[in-house]
Amino acid sequence: MTDMTDFKTLLARRRSHRVFSHREIDADDVQTILRAALMAPSSMNRRSWHFVVIDDAMDLEKLADAKEHGSQLIKGAPLAIAVLGDPLENDCWIEDGSIAAFAMQCQAEELGLGSCWVQMYRRGLNDGTTADTVIRGILDIPDNYHVLCIIALGYPEDTKAPHDEDNLKWENVHVGKF
Repeated sequence: MTDMTDFKTLLARRRSHRVFSHREIDADDVQTILRAALMAPSSMNRRSWHFVVIDDAMDLEKLADAKEHGSQLIKGAPLAIAVLGDPLENDCWIEDGSIAAFAMQCQAEELGLGSCWVQMYRRGLNDGTTADTVIRGILDIPDNYHVLCIIALGYPEDTKAPHDEDNLKWENVHVGKF
């Protein structure tokens, strides 16, 4: 466990990490991360998201090639979690999956793990193959589910400074009206 004392500190320290050590993640920590996702708020409390935990090195390497850019880091992670939703079951599947994915990232940070959100929905390869198609083939996901993202997890190899509050874009906050 890290020395996180409050949510403000946790948010400031949570940064995207793209390089991980090969150190295995403890099974209890994986369960804690999944518990955070399963406790995440969801539209009408439907909790219709699904998660696929991937720790097989060959599958992680294949998933790294699911889209043209920005996914290669997956093959260097010891663990990844695919976040799925069924738009026919829940029209808020993207929002619900996003909240659950962020809950996983916050929980990972509290545990001293690094993470990176790898966007998959509406992404793909230059030949027109969608990331969904590639990932379904690797993970045996039924056609009615879409992959929102893959959260890569591991012990970070780099150190990043916390977010600087002086750089917050307060100009993007509007009160009352735009």
